[in-house]
Amino acid sequence: MCANETIAPMDAAPRNSASPRILLADDQLGVLKALRLLLKGEGYEIETAASAGALLEAIRRQDFDVVLMDLNYVRGSTSGQEGLDVLSRIQQIDSTLPVVVMTAWGSVELAVEAMRRGARDFITKPWRNERVLAVLRTQLELGRALRKGRQLEQENLVLRGEAQALLIAESWAMQPVLEAISRVGPSQANVLITGENGVGKGVVAQALHTASARKDRPLVSVNTASIPDTLFESELFGHVAGAFTDAKSDRLGRFKLADGGTLFLDEIASIPANLQSKLLRVLESGEFEPVGSSKTHRVDVRILSATNANLGEEVAASRFRQDLLYRLKTVEIRIPPLRERNEDIPLLATHFLQRHMGRYRKNLQGFDAASMQVLLNYSWPGNVRELDHAVERAVLMVQGDIVRVSDLGLAEAGGFRWGIGGASGPPFESMTLEQMEETLIRNALSRFQGDISKAADALGLSRGALYRRLEKYGIG
Repeated sequence: MCANETIAPMDAAPRNSASPRILLADDQLGVLKALRLLLKGEGYEIETAASAGALLEAIRRQDFDVVLMDLNYVRGSTSGQEGLDVLSRIQQIDSTLPVVVMTAWGSVELAVEAMRRGARDFITKPWRNERVLAVLRTQLELGRALRKGRQLEQENLVLRGEAQALLIAESWAMQPVLEAISRVGPSQANVLITGENGVGKGVVAQALHTASARKDRPLVSVNTASIPDTLFESELFGHVAGAFTDAKSDRLGRFKLADGGTLFLDEIASIPANLQSKLLRVLESGEFEPVGSSKTHRVDVRILSATNANLGEEVAASRFRQDLLYRLKTVEIRIPPLRERNEDIPLLATHFLQRHMGRYRKNLQGFDAASMQVLLNYSWPGNVRELDHAVERAVLMVQGDIVRVSDLGLAEAGGFRWGIGGASGPPFESMTLEQMEETLIRNALSRFQGDISKAADALGLSRGALYRRLEKYGIG
């Protein structure tokens, strides 16, 4: 038997969903009634369970802030063994959930054993009201602090090293982008950001987040192309310990980490068709279950997504769900390639130069006239990201106090940069297998002007496999 009851403070309006939620578990209905009456004026949301099975089912089904449970659920039993077993199960379901046990005066030893198994505190029967209220308040605070600490720890793992990018854009081609950010940023609308690989879709996502009321909450990014299909659900929705072979402990997914903030899904077109329905469900309802758990979590997340693919063509080819596209694309912002915004190249190059000078502790005066002209004339198939890499290479290779053409390592051979070994690169007969693969990938990207889908098809690779190689070789 399991019953729901929401208790509002006396002489006050009902509390909202932020009210602490407490699960009371005891096989004696009189005990449950007395506890409900005691807690009536505290504004808690209360659910009750009259058996061990109902207790576990409630915990699997939803989140609670505290559990207050008896240790005996069989009439006449005083061993508490059933309650101890339930405690062990609760630890497996949610190790951060505070559990307070109730026990009779004569079984304090049992309460000590319960705390050894994970209980945070105990209350003796008959109880003192002041003691019950004080223990619950303490455990509410400690439980929330523990869960927040775990979330912050995992947020730090996700966000570590992701410095806030600066949007540099003064060219006419970028004015529609800036206007769209100004108009759409403060809204709650989901935004689809499109453009070639390396144009700065992540920087625009950062600008949209900064312009929103969610700016003080996390912006969590995930490159969906780099996630193997088998780990997709775990990465986005999290998992519980034991859900699969390598799941040694609970893990929060990206949706949970972004709760209250913004989730940026990069390369959204790469999500396999069989997994798109799972993403659509979360976008429609805000609800999901971690892998290995039947407990439904609800989150408040704004979705920004990005792709260099033509999603209209992907929908027509039945590779992308049309209803998912509608959910993602309340507004679309297209970022022009770098070759269409030449006025920004000197600004971007100078910005990258300053950043890498600080990183590598070098003091340079800037670019000479010839090197800047090369930057302006180059076709930039890798767009802004390739410009960043070229400037970083120049800072590493420069021998004087000014960047020259030879330091950039660029060659207008079909518009792509061959590599760090020279303008034309080594001959094929002296290349390693990896060097040949890198060269072929760069050539394919150049031929298709950075279009990942077409380059992958030409190379006989999936989009995900190509993305992994781009990351491996540092190709922007």
